[in-house]
Amino acid sequence: MSKRDYYEVLGVSREAGQDEIKSAYRKLAFKFHPDRNQDDPDAESKFKEAAEAYEVLGDDGKRQTYDRFGHDGLNGNGFSGGFSSNEDIFGAFSDIFGEVFGFSSGGRGGANRPRPGADLRYNLDISFREAAKGAEVDITIPVEQECDDCQGSGAAPGTTPEVCPQCGGTGTVQQAQGFFRISVTCPQCRGAGSMISDPCPECMGRGTVIRDKDLKVRIPAGVDNNSRLRLRGEGEGGTNGGPPGDLYVVIHVEPDSVFERQGQSLIIRREITFVEAALGHRLEVPTLDDPVNLDIPKGTQSGEVFRLRGLGLPHLGSAHKGDLLVEVSVKTPTHLNKRQEELLAEFAEIEAGKLTTKAKGFFKKAKDKVMGE
Repeated sequence: MSKRDYYEVLGVSREAGQDEIKSAYRKLAFKFHPDRNQDDPDAESKFKEAAEAYEVLGDDGKRQTYDRFGHDGLNGNGFSGGFSSNEDIFGAFSDIFGEVFGFSSGGRGGANRPRPGADLRYNLDISFREAAKGAEVDITIPVEQECDDCQGSGAAPGTTPEVCPQCGGTGTVQQAQGFFRISVTCPQCRGAGSMISDPCPECMGRGTVIRDKDLKVRIPAGVDNNSRLRLRGEGEGGTNGGPPGDLYVVIHVEPDSVFERQGQSLIIRREITFVEAALGHRLEVPTLDDPVNLDIPKGTQSGEVFRLRGLGLPHLGSAHKGDLLVEVSVKTPTHLNKRQEELLAEFAEIEAGKLTTKAKGFFKKAKDKVMGE
């Protein structure tokens, strides 16, 4: 009986990429898994056929040979042409079946493999001025680290953990699952691969202890609220020689009583009298450093904003700075004395007179135009 075309078996085109081929194989493996199709006698053969097709098309070298010479070209080139059992299929594609069915082929002894330490988070409150100028802050964090007394083994000094008698140190045991044998966590050692009869008194057999760790955190100038700083290798220690995790410092900037932040720009609000707004005024303005003078021009209206360039917050990683925005509001005087009221009344009469004169001039020009003068 001639074999079907491998591309036809997986339902992909000859131009399909490896991701598409792998995805197609996953779907077929799940669809024709014998345990899911115990009433279908053809499922097992289709299951093996899909695995054979993937063994060829999933390997670039075998695929090139197959594309040029077909099935005959694979004979004598290290290709067996099929699988003797379903267990062979699981052994060949343990990574695929682990993804599809949620278990591993086992036997690889991963109980004592290096594991990286966990990442940690630390919330750090800083003042507005520290965020603006940058700072170096001392913090103390509790970190789980390898026990010095037992060197992380969990066994009392002078003793060693014993190999688990049930799994032989692999951390897994084999169980029958329908047509296959799969690996599950050893129930006796819970995947550790070893047993501790005499635990370390310092860490109580855990192999790790909690210790305070002092660190210096450099706050860059211009950092914003909720910014996150990463300190590599300052998280929890790894196990079995694995690398430590990282520490993420989340910045919370306290509000300032003088400045309001808008990106890298600063905003301040200042009141001026209506006389200062009308006649002009030199206003002293606070900055992050020394105060500066701002000239308020004549006729300034309430709500006008003046920009002082380069007096804001620095941009991270740059020499450039934002601006300082000064918003002025004109304050209306209250509780005037008699003389002030007289002066304002006189001012109002003058303004009214200007308006009347302008109105008369307008009507005179209109009349002259109509009369042809």
